[in-house]
Amino acid sequence: MSIRSEEVMKIAHLARLGIKDEQLSGYASELSNIMQLVEQMNQVDTTEIEPMAHPLDQSQRLRLDVVTENNQRESLQKNAPNVEDGLFLVPRVID
Repeated sequence: MSIRSEEVMKIAHLARLGIKDEQLSGYASELSNIMQLVEQMNQVDTTEIEPMAHPLDQSQRLRLDVVTENNQRESLQKNAPNVEDGLFLVPRVID
């Protein structure tokens, strides 16, 4: 697939990119090369290949979901101007 300079200008306009006229042919050539690579990749038969979430066959190390901090609600709410039933009271923002 070959991309023309007019198409590059249209894409640049839609993306709100400023491209100088002397750069158009270079961008058109590079975009055409990218589209050719994508076309080559689309021609590869991948019917027997299972999709992967990550290219490396690794599992993510997860930490244990345990509480590591003491409850400090009372000490933290001592500095609050308004507290009720263990909740911070804030001024109304929306009427």
